[in-house]
Amino acid sequence: MSNINQEIEQEEKNLNEDYSLFLKHLKAEKEETSNFAKTLFGIVIVFCAIVLVLLIASENKELIVKTFGENSFVTKMLLVMPKSTANKQRVSFAMPFSQRKQNILLAGVDVNGSDIDPWRGARTDTLIILNVDSRTKSVNAISVPRDSKVYLPGDFGIQKINSAHAIGGIEMTKKTLEKTLGIKIHHYIMVHDLAVEKIVDALGGVPLYVEKNMYYNDYAGKLHVNLTKGLNILDGKNAVGYLRFRKDGLGDIGRAQRQQFFLKALIEKLKTPQTIAKLPDIIEAVSNYVKTDMSIYEISQFAGVAKNIDSDKIEFATLPGAPNKHGYISYWILDPEKTQDMINKMIYRDRYTDANKLYNIGIRYETATEETAKNLKSVIETLGYNVNCYGPSVLNHSQFIAHDVSVSNDFLNWVKRKAPELNKIQFVYNPDKDYCSSSDITILLAGE
Repeated sequence: MSNINQEIEQEEKNLNEDYSLFLKHLKAEKEETSNFAKTLFGIVIVFCAIVLVLLIASENKELIVKTFGENSFVTKMLLVMPKSTANKQRVSFAMPFSQRKQNILLAGVDVNGSDIDPWRGARTDTLIILNVDSRTKSVNAISVPRDSKVYLPGDFGIQKINSAHAIGGIEMTKKTLEKTLGIKIHHYIMVHDLAVEKIVDALGGVPLYVEKNMYYNDYAGKLHVNLTKGLNILDGKNAVGYLRFRKDGLGDIGRAQRQQFFLKALIEKLKTPQTIAKLPDIIEAVSNYVKTDMSIYEISQFAGVAKNIDSDKIEFATLPGAPNKHGYISYWILDPEKTQDMINKMIYRDRYTDANKLYNIGIRYETATEETAKNLKSVIETLGYNVNCYGPSVLNHSQFIAHDVSVSNDFLNWVKRKAPELNKIQFVYNPDKDYCSSSDITILLAGE
């Protein structure tokens, strides 16, 4: 009986320690140097790096042996993974993934001040739900704002979603999202932000169009941003600066948009042949700061699909809502109807196609893309659609924004056949109409 009591006392002690760390994080909510975007950057980098590493390594025996040694555990592990060659059928998803959709939670945690356990009591400053369809080899990505107001399981009541991990770990985070959104999360991948800069530098930098001049210094938080508008090759420090920059009036929602811009650029970078030479550095950088419940086999199967995903066909979204402040605590209040529509469209892949609907389409452009906008307007009107909103604007990146749930990537791909200037545009689902209030679709043509 005494042993049982000791175990109970130890569990209560651990819970109290976790909750103390959680309260410490709440106190830090007002600090300027949030790790939100930096952590997301780490998640995306690590996730894609793992997929690419496993895919390339499994097809190159000489590289594996040279890098890890002939008889090492890593070598043996990679050599048993599925292979695809020019003379064999391409590897695709098999059991346990089968032919069903999977929801993968990408979760990034911040620094908790512990050198012993970097995960315990840390907040998930970034959450992205990836819906992967193995049949169509497509991905839908939904960003969950870290300040989203939710109910946590148990007796913890109303909190921000980023508090769930600090209190109850990844399982509480999963359970909270499942109950809030009415979905099933099949797997998770977690990454600690300590690996971010090393991974970016290991990749040799990431080309990205910076949409505005960014200058900011926070000496206390050791954040220094000095970026100029235009194409940049971002190294680790500059990438972190780009993703942590918040002085644009949009706060965390603006940074969520930059996450999506960067994700697209990162995928393109990982596709380049030069990445194979960076594999040892990438593996070293992620080895201590990544956690997942996926097996090596599952990740390898996932890699087989990831290799064939077209980054231009990824659909992006952010859970819709509005900011609200309660005392000194700021929340993101989810819009229930718009959120349900988004879940139905992005997670359950409900089809709302209306072949007879003539969409109102808005076009916004910068000075450098005015001629492109004129040509696009002509093409769209020739296709029988009404351009009801047209004019110059200050833009971040080129985007095809669907405001109506019936607008899909299939429609965009159909338009691309007539308007090749849209070939590299990013598809975003956003029910809020920020640029054209009466349009079903808004096309933004930035001077990238």
